[in-house]
Amino acid sequence: MGSIRVSNLGKAYKQYPARWSRFAEWITPFGKPRHQLKWVLQGISFHVEPGEAVGLIGINGAGKSTLLKLITGTAQPTTGNVTITGRVAAMLELGMGFHPDFTGRQNAIMAGQLIGLSADEMVALMPRIEAFAEIGDYIDQPVRVYSSGMQMRLAFSVATAKRPDVLIIDEALSVGDAYFQHKSFDRIREFREQGTTLLIVSHDKTAIQSICDRAILLDAGRLAKEGSPEEIMDFYNAMLAERENETVRQEKREDGKVQTISGTGEATVSEIALLDEQGQRVEMIDVGSMVTLEVKIAIQAPIPRLVLGYMIKDRLGQPMYGTNTHLKELPLHDVRPGEQITYRASFAMNLGPGSYSVATALVSSDTHLVNNYEWRDLALVFNVMNMKRAHFVGCTWLDPKIEIQRI
Repeated sequence: MGSIRVSNLGKAYKQYPARWSRFAEWITPFGKPRHQLKWVLQGISFHVEPGEAVGLIGINGAGKSTLLKLITGTAQPTTGNVTITGRVAAMLELGMGFHPDFTGRQNAIMAGQLIGLSADEMVALMPRIEAFAEIGDYIDQPVRVYSSGMQMRLAFSVATAKRPDVLIIDEALSVGDAYFQHKSFDRIREFREQGTTLLIVSHDKTAIQSICDRAILLDAGRLAKEGSPEEIMDFYNAMLAERENETVRQEKREDGKVQTISGTGEATVSEIALLDEQGQRVEMIDVGSMVTLEVKIAIQAPIPRLVLGYMIKDRLGQPMYGTNTHLKELPLHDVRPGEQITYRASFAMNLGPGSYSVATALVSSDTHLVNNYEWRDLALVFNVMNMKRAHFVGCTWLDPKIEIQRI
């Protein structure tokens, strides 16, 4: 099995004040430097253990793609080093290494040789590559006539035609259609079960949380945070909403989970609870039973328009259901300081057995990226148990009425 060790990795580019400065530095190599260093990455250190899956997260420009290029060797670091054990397959920039005038088949064979497979191996693997890519007769057409989705299909099929020890994937998979994305992630999960080490860059929260054991957050070229996928994705979402006068903080709950809270503070959740049909607080709920989510809000400053949103997540942090009072056409207008507002949302708890959490958002519209008064992850944690229903599998109670006809 493969592993990745990154030690004090940094990448800087030379910036010259004018064109002649580069020339002057070239003809006087022993004179004083005429450039400044622009650091894209600095002081990055982490270790991906054999068989581990790690997600790499960060806003555009954080340095994710540069880091992957340094790890795969397509760019050289200014400081530090990278040690990789095992055979590596990487999908970085879309169609990287494909020649537009060669056919898909020719490009596939050349790309396979670049990742360490022999020409004979690639010829033997071509039927498997063609079957997975599903681009039909286009396999023998020049790549210049391919759509971006077709290039991605072929590139992924080549990179994963033979299980690698280390698989590194940039955001190229986001180009494909939903069907091929599902197909690709099924193959990635299959490789994981067989022991492949995975490093993946994605903005897809569900993908990161369902595949990865750990996540790393890059911010402005530095490693900002490491932790569980749920903790890091919550912190990342809070960062996206952060503005000049907002705060982002994380607090450790009694159960050991890390709660992320962000917002400007004009409105805050003062109390939250799940109530049963008798109005009693509950933390253990039977599948399909009626409950009421009660959220009490304290107003600290004038708010022209207030919207409450909530999201129910499973134990991995994947969304089960979410809505808000904007979508329900129930926003509040001209809210004043000192007001206490109570929201009650009643619904049947049609979730499968398991542990769940509720995240709340106090905003002005249908998104927390405009006015984020407060975003609170893990505002409430509860458990669902199946005490009265027939046994079923899954995260949702969708009990069918089954009719059978025999002729």
